[in-house]
Amino acid sequence: MNKPVKILILRFSSIGDIVLTTPVIRCLKQQANAEIHYFTKSKFHFLLADNPYVDKIWLLDKDIDPILKQLKAEKFDYIIDLHANIRTLRIKLGLGVKAFSFDKLNVQKWLLTTFKINYLPDVHIVDRYMDTLKPLQVSNDGKGLDYFVPYKDNVEIGWLPVTHQGKFAAYAIGGQHNTKKLPVPRMIELCRRINFPIVLLGGKEDFDAGEAIRLAIGDHLILNTCGKYNFNQSASLIEKSLIVFTHDTGLMHVAAAFKKKVYSIWGNTIPGFGMYPYKTAFEVLENNNLKCRPCSKIGHKECPQKHFKCMNELSFAFTIKELPEEK
Repeated sequence: MNKPVKILILRFSSIGDIVLTTPVIRCLKQQANAEIHYFTKSKFHFLLADNPYVDKIWLLDKDIDPILKQLKAEKFDYIIDLHANIRTLRIKLGLGVKAFSFDKLNVQKWLLTTFKINYLPDVHIVDRYMDTLKPLQVSNDGKGLDYFVPYKDNVEIGWLPVTHQGKFAAYAIGGQHNTKKLPVPRMIELCRRINFPIVLLGGKEDFDAGEAIRLAIGDHLILNTCGKYNFNQSASLIEKSLIVFTHDTGLMHVAAAFKKKVYSIWGNTIPGFGMYPYKTAFEVLENNNLKCRPCSKIGHKECPQKHFKCMNELSFAFTIKELPEEK
Protein backbone atom coordinates (compact mmCIF):
# COMPACT_ATOMS: atom_id res chain seq x y z
CA MET A 1 0.00 0.00 0.00
CA ASN A 2 1.25 3.47 -0.87
CA LYS A 3 2.33 5.64 2.04
CA PRO A 4 -0.29 8.36 2.75
CA VAL A 5 0.65 11.86 1.74
CA LYS A 6 0.83 14.16 4.73
CA ILE A 7 -1.12 17.39 4.26
CA LEU A 8 -1.37 20.47 6.49
CA ILE A 9 -4.52 22.61 6.11
CA LEU A 10 -4.35 26.20 7.34
CA ARG A 11 -7.49 28.07 8.41
CA PHE A 12 -7.36 30.03 11.65
CA SER A 13 -10.85 31.54 11.81
CA SER A 14 -13.74 31.94 12.08
CA ILE A 15 -16.50 29.44 12.88
CA GLY A 16 -18.35 29.67 9.57
CA ASP A 17 -15.17 29.74 7.49
CA ILE A 18 -13.85 26.61 9.19
CA VAL A 19 -17.13 24.73 8.70
CA LEU A 20 -16.95 25.73 5.03
CA THR A 21 -13.58 23.96 4.72
CA THR A 22 -14.99 20.55 5.71
CA PRO A 23 -15.49 19.34 2.11
CA VAL A 24 -11.78 20.00 1.52
CA ILE A 25 -10.90 17.85 4.53
CA ARG A 26 -13.20 15.00 3.51
CA CYS A 27 -12.26 14.95 -0.15
CA LEU A 28 -8.53 15.02 0.58
CA LYS A 29 -8.90 12.19 3.07
CA GLN A 30 -10.98 10.00 0.81
CA GLN A 31 -9.44 10.71 -2.58
CA ALA A 32 -5.77 11.42 -1.88
CA ASN A 33 -5.04 8.73 0.71
CA ALA A 34 -3.99 11.61 2.90
CA GLU A 35 -3.01 12.04 6.52
CA ILE A 36 -4.79 15.29 7.38
CA HIS A 37 -3.38 17.82 9.83
CA TYR A 38 -5.34 21.02 10.49
CA PHE A 39 -3.90 24.19 12.00
CA THR A 40 -6.37 26.61 13.59
CA LYS A 41 -6.82 28.83 16.64
CA SER A 42 -7.26 27.13 20.01
CA LYS A 43 -10.75 28.52 20.52
CA PHE A 44 -11.97 26.71 17.39
CA HIS A 45 -10.66 23.28 18.36
CA PHE A 46 -14.20 22.12 19.14
CA LEU A 47 -15.19 22.48 15.47
CA LEU A 48 -12.73 19.80 14.37
CA ALA A 49 -12.26 17.61 17.46
CA ASP A 50 -14.86 15.05 16.36
CA ASN A 51 -14.24 15.20 12.61
CA PRO A 52 -13.23 11.64 11.62
CA TYR A 53 -11.34 12.91 8.57
CA VAL A 54 -8.85 14.94 10.64
CA ASP A 55 -5.85 13.00 11.96
CA LYS A 56 -4.22 15.74 14.02
CA ILE A 57 -5.16 19.27 15.07
CA TRP A 58 -2.55 21.95 15.65
CA LEU A 59 -3.60 24.87 17.80
CA LEU A 60 -2.45 28.47 17.72
CA ASP A 61 -2.58 30.55 20.87
CA LYS A 62 -0.48 33.66 20.23
CA ASP A 63 2.96 32.95 18.80
CA ILE A 64 3.69 30.69 15.85
CA ASP A 65 7.40 30.23 16.62
CA PRO A 66 7.03 27.43 19.23
CA ILE A 67 4.93 25.41 16.80
CA LEU A 68 6.95 25.98 13.60
CA LYS A 69 9.76 23.65 14.67
CA GLN A 70 7.24 20.90 15.50
CA LEU A 71 5.49 21.39 12.18
CA LYS A 72 8.77 21.18 10.30
CA ALA A 73 9.55 17.85 11.98
CA GLU A 74 6.32 16.41 10.54
CA LYS A 75 7.79 16.63 7.00
CA PHE A 76 4.53 17.54 5.28
CA ASP A 77 4.18 16.79 1.58
CA TYR A 78 1.79 19.67 0.93
CA ILE A 79 0.22 22.69 2.56
CA ILE A 80 -3.32 23.76 1.69
CA ASP A 81 -3.58 27.41 2.70
CA LEU A 82 -7.24 28.41 2.97
CA HIS A 83 -6.58 31.56 5.00
CA ALA A 84 -3.96 33.30 2.89
CA ASN A 85 -2.60 36.04 5.16
CA ILE A 86 0.79 37.16 6.49
CA ARG A 87 0.74 34.50 9.20
CA THR A 88 0.13 31.63 6.79
CA LEU A 89 2.80 33.01 4.44
CA ARG A 90 5.25 32.83 7.32
CA ILE A 91 4.30 29.19 7.92
CA LYS A 92 4.70 28.31 4.25
CA LEU A 93 8.11 29.96 4.07
CA GLY A 94 9.16 28.33 7.34
CA LEU A 95 8.20 24.82 6.26
CA GLY A 96 9.44 25.14 2.70
CA VAL A 97 7.13 22.54 1.16
CA LYS A 98 4.82 22.74 -1.84
CA ALA A 99 1.78 24.87 -1.00
CA PHE A 100 -1.52 25.56 -2.73
CA SER A 101 -3.21 28.78 -1.64
CA PHE A 102 -6.75 30.10 -1.74
CA ASP A 103 -7.43 33.42 -3.47
CA LYS A 104 -9.51 35.55 -1.09
CA LEU A 105 -10.41 38.03 -3.87
CA ASN A 106 -9.88 40.95 -1.50
CA VAL A 107 -9.45 43.45 -4.34
CA GLN A 108 -12.76 42.40 -5.90
CA LYS A 109 -14.51 42.63 -2.53
CA TRP A 110 -13.04 46.08 -1.94
CA LEU A 111 -14.26 47.26 -5.35
CA LEU A 112 -17.74 45.95 -4.59
CA THR A 113 -18.04 47.38 -1.07
CA THR A 114 -16.41 50.72 -1.93
CA PHE A 115 -17.51 51.48 -5.50
CA LYS A 116 -20.25 48.86 -6.06
CA ILE A 117 -18.28 47.46 -9.01
CA ASN A 118 -18.82 43.71 -9.06
CA TYR A 119 -16.04 41.53 -10.44
CA LEU A 120 -16.69 38.66 -8.05
CA PRO A 121 -17.23 35.27 -9.70
CA ASP A 122 -20.63 33.66 -9.25
CA VAL A 123 -19.03 30.74 -7.42
CA HIS A 124 -19.58 29.54 -3.87
CA ILE A 125 -16.56 29.86 -1.59
CA VAL A 126 -16.57 26.07 -1.02
CA ASP A 127 -16.06 25.50 -4.73
CA ARG A 128 -13.25 28.07 -4.69
CA TYR A 129 -11.70 26.27 -1.71
CA MET A 130 -11.93 23.05 -3.72
CA ASP A 131 -10.14 24.65 -6.66
CA THR A 132 -6.96 24.69 -4.55
CA LEU A 133 -6.99 20.88 -4.68
CA LYS A 134 -7.02 20.52 -8.47
CA PRO A 135 -3.22 20.03 -8.71
CA LEU A 136 -3.68 16.98 -6.44
CA GLN A 137 -6.41 15.56 -8.70
CA VAL A 138 -8.93 15.88 -5.88
CA SER A 139 -12.44 16.93 -6.90
CA ASN A 140 -15.62 17.94 -5.14
CA ASP A 141 -17.72 14.90 -4.20
CA GLY A 142 -20.86 17.06 -4.03
CA LYS A 143 -21.81 15.85 -0.54
CA GLY A 144 -21.82 19.32 1.02
CA LEU A 145 -20.59 20.36 4.44
CA ASP A 146 -19.85 18.23 7.49
CA TYR A 147 -20.59 18.90 11.13
CA PHE A 148 -20.07 16.33 13.88
CA VAL A 149 -21.74 16.88 17.25
CA PRO A 150 -20.05 14.88 20.03
CA TYR A 151 -22.28 12.63 22.10
CA LYS A 152 -21.64 14.71 25.25
CA ASP A 153 -23.18 17.76 23.55
CA ASN A 154 -26.26 16.05 22.15
CA VAL A 155 -29.42 17.80 23.38
CA GLU A 156 -32.30 15.37 23.74
CA ILE A 157 -35.73 16.47 22.54
CA GLY A 158 -37.16 15.30 25.86
CA TRP A 159 -35.12 17.96 27.64
CA LEU A 160 -37.09 20.71 25.90
CA PRO A 161 -40.46 22.01 27.13
CA VAL A 162 -43.44 19.99 25.91
CA THR A 163 -44.35 22.91 23.62
CA HIS A 164 -41.13 22.36 21.67
CA GLN A 165 -40.89 18.58 21.60
CA GLY A 166 -42.64 18.30 18.25
CA LYS A 167 -41.75 20.18 15.09
CA PHE A 168 -39.96 23.43 15.79
CA ALA A 169 -38.07 26.15 13.94
CA ALA A 170 -34.59 27.22 15.04
CA TYR A 171 -33.67 30.90 14.80
CA ALA A 172 -30.00 31.85 15.20
CA ILE A 173 -30.40 35.44 16.36
CA GLY A 174 -26.71 36.21 16.87
CA GLY A 175 -24.11 37.68 14.57
CA GLN A 176 -20.51 38.79 14.91
CA HIS A 177 -21.43 42.36 13.94
CA ASN A 178 -24.57 44.39 14.65
CA THR A 179 -25.16 45.18 10.98
CA LYS A 180 -25.57 41.45 10.34
CA LYS A 181 -28.47 41.20 12.83
CA LEU A 182 -32.07 42.29 12.66
CA PRO A 183 -33.03 44.86 15.32
CA VAL A 184 -34.99 43.22 18.12
CA PRO A 185 -38.39 44.67 17.07
CA ARG A 186 -37.88 43.19 13.64
CA MET A 187 -36.85 39.83 15.14
CA ILE A 188 -40.15 39.87 17.01
CA GLU A 189 -41.99 40.70 13.79
CA LEU A 190 -40.24 37.83 12.01
CA CYS A 191 -41.04 35.34 14.77
CA ARG A 192 -44.72 36.26 14.60
CA ARG A 193 -44.69 35.10 10.96
CA ILE A 194 -43.24 31.66 11.73
CA ASN A 195 -46.06 29.21 12.30
CA PHE A 196 -44.08 26.80 14.49
CA PRO A 197 -42.68 26.90 18.01
CA ILE A 198 -39.25 28.57 17.85
CA VAL A 199 -35.98 27.80 19.61
CA LEU A 200 -33.77 30.90 19.76
CA LEU A 201 -30.04 30.18 19.47
CA GLY A 202 -27.14 32.46 20.34
CA GLY A 203 -24.46 33.32 22.86
CA LYS A 204 -24.66 35.03 26.22
CA GLU A 205 -24.54 38.37 24.45
CA ASP A 206 -27.84 37.49 22.71
CA PHE A 207 -29.75 36.52 25.86
CA ASP A 208 -31.41 39.90 26.41
CA ALA A 209 -32.61 40.04 22.82
CA GLY A 210 -33.97 36.52 23.21
CA GLU A 211 -35.81 37.49 26.39
CA ALA A 212 -37.38 40.50 24.67
CA ILE A 213 -38.68 38.17 21.94
CA ARG A 214 -39.95 35.63 24.47
CA LEU A 215 -41.77 38.25 26.53
CA ALA A 216 -43.35 39.76 23.42
CA ILE A 217 -44.60 36.45 21.98
CA GLY A 218 -44.88 34.04 24.91
CA ASP A 219 -43.37 30.84 26.30
CA HIS A 220 -45.79 28.69 24.30
CA LEU A 221 -43.96 29.68 21.08
CA ILE A 222 -40.52 30.93 22.14
CA LEU A 223 -37.76 29.02 23.92
CA ASN A 224 -34.76 31.26 24.58
CA THR A 225 -31.61 29.13 24.78
CA CYS A 226 -29.17 31.98 24.13
CA GLY A 227 -26.19 31.63 26.45
CA LYS A 228 -27.57 28.40 27.93
CA TYR A 229 -25.96 26.00 25.44
CA ASN A 230 -22.51 25.87 23.91
CA PHE A 231 -22.05 25.97 20.14
CA ASN A 232 -22.13 22.19 19.68
CA GLN A 233 -25.32 21.96 21.73
CA SER A 234 -26.89 24.67 19.57
CA ALA A 235 -25.81 22.66 16.54
CA SER A 236 -27.54 19.62 18.07
CA LEU A 237 -30.78 21.62 18.27
CA ILE A 238 -30.40 22.70 14.66
CA GLU A 239 -30.00 19.05 13.68
CA LYS A 240 -33.35 18.29 15.38
CA SER A 241 -35.19 21.32 13.99
CA LEU A 242 -37.60 21.37 11.08
CA ILE A 243 -36.38 24.60 9.49
CA VAL A 244 -33.77 27.22 10.34
CA PHE A 245 -33.87 31.02 10.25
CA THR A 246 -30.47 32.60 10.60
CA HIS A 247 -28.44 35.73 10.08
CA ASP A 248 -25.17 35.54 8.13
CA THR A 249 -23.35 33.62 10.85
CA GLY A 250 -21.67 30.30 11.63
CA LEU A 251 -24.87 28.45 12.54
CA MET A 252 -26.16 29.11 9.00
CA HIS A 253 -23.42 26.81 7.72
CA VAL A 254 -24.13 24.23 10.43
CA ALA A 255 -27.74 24.18 9.22
CA ALA A 256 -26.50 23.60 5.68
CA ALA A 257 -24.32 20.73 6.90
CA PHE A 258 -27.44 19.07 8.34
CA LYS A 259 -29.31 19.71 5.04
CA LYS A 260 -31.96 21.87 6.71
CA LYS A 261 -34.20 24.26 4.81
CA VAL A 262 -32.54 27.59 5.59
CA TYR A 263 -34.08 31.06 5.55
CA SER A 264 -30.96 33.24 5.48
CA ILE A 265 -31.22 36.89 6.52
CA TRP A 266 -28.78 39.39 5.03
CA GLY A 267 -28.02 42.94 6.15
CA ASN A 268 -24.82 44.74 5.17
CA THR A 269 -23.30 41.59 3.63
CA ILE A 270 -24.65 39.81 0.56
CA PRO A 271 -24.93 36.23 -0.70
CA GLY A 272 -22.88 37.40 -3.68
CA PHE A 273 -19.75 37.13 -1.54
CA GLY A 274 -20.19 33.38 -2.06
CA MET A 275 -21.02 32.27 1.48
CA TYR A 276 -24.72 31.47 1.21
CA PRO A 277 -26.05 28.07 2.46
CA TYR A 278 -24.22 25.33 0.57
CA LYS A 279 -25.83 22.23 -0.96
CA THR A 280 -29.14 22.62 0.86
CA ALA A 281 -32.51 24.21 0.14
CA PHE A 282 -32.60 27.87 1.14
CA GLU A 283 -34.37 31.17 0.71
CA VAL A 284 -32.65 34.55 0.86
CA LEU A 285 -34.21 37.44 2.79
CA GLU A 286 -32.48 40.68 1.77
CA ASN A 287 -33.22 44.24 0.73
CA ASN A 288 -32.03 44.69 -2.84
CA ASN A 289 -33.38 48.23 -3.16
CA LEU A 290 -30.35 49.97 -1.67
CA LYS A 291 -27.34 51.46 -3.40
CA CYS A 292 -25.29 51.30 -0.18
CA ARG A 293 -25.23 47.49 0.01
CA PRO A 294 -22.86 45.80 0.57
CA CYS A 295 -21.05 48.28 2.79
CA SER A 296 -18.56 45.77 4.21
CA LYS A 297 -17.35 42.24 3.56
CA ILE A 298 -17.56 41.57 7.31
CA GLY A 299 -19.79 44.03 9.17
CA HIS A 300 -20.00 47.15 11.32
CA LYS A 301 -20.95 48.06 14.88
CA GLU A 302 -23.63 50.34 13.41
CA CYS A 303 -24.94 51.35 10.01
CA PRO A 304 -22.48 53.78 8.34
CA GLN A 305 -25.47 55.62 6.80
CA LYS A 306 -27.33 55.71 10.16
CA HIS A 307 -30.60 54.46 8.60
CA PHE A 308 -29.96 50.67 8.65
CA LYS A 309 -32.50 50.22 5.86
CA CYS A 310 -30.98 46.88 4.86
CA MET A 311 -32.59 45.40 7.99
CA ASN A 312 -35.24 47.97 8.95
CA GLU A 313 -36.89 47.78 5.52
CA LEU A 314 -36.25 44.09 4.87
CA SER A 315 -39.34 42.31 3.53
CA PHE A 316 -40.53 39.15 5.26
CA ALA A 317 -42.36 37.91 2.18
CA PHE A 318 -41.52 34.24 2.58
CA THR A 319 -43.57 31.07 2.56
CA ILE A 320 -42.68 28.20 4.87
CA LYS A 321 -42.69 24.92 3.04
CA GLU A 322 -41.75 21.70 4.72
CA LEU A 323 -39.34 19.49 2.80
CA PRO A 324 -40.48 15.91 2.17
CA GLU A 325 -38.90 13.48 4.58
CA GLU A 326 -36.15 11.25 3.18
CA LYS A 327 -37.20 7.66 2.59
